[in-house]
Amino acid sequence: MTQHKLVVDCSTGVATEVELTAEEIAQREADAVAYAVAKAAEEEAAAAKAALKASAKAKLIAGQPLTAEEADVLVL
Repeated sequence: MTQHKLVVDCSTGVATEVELTAEEIAQREADAVAYAVAKAAEEEAAAAKAALKASAKAKLIAGQPLTAEEADVLVL
């Protein structure tokens, strides 16, 4: 199955469907991989922040001192 892009000539309003080149397909695939890596890192950071918040809350309830990281996550 070939991949296509839509090219629109703004001066005429004519839209043309054009087949992607090998370079464009490779770039699209590389972009998809980069996005997946970035998304995974973002989700991992969010999970780590949630874990720090939970740890800080548990320590506050138990009357234990917080680490600097735990205090930072509560302030930010």
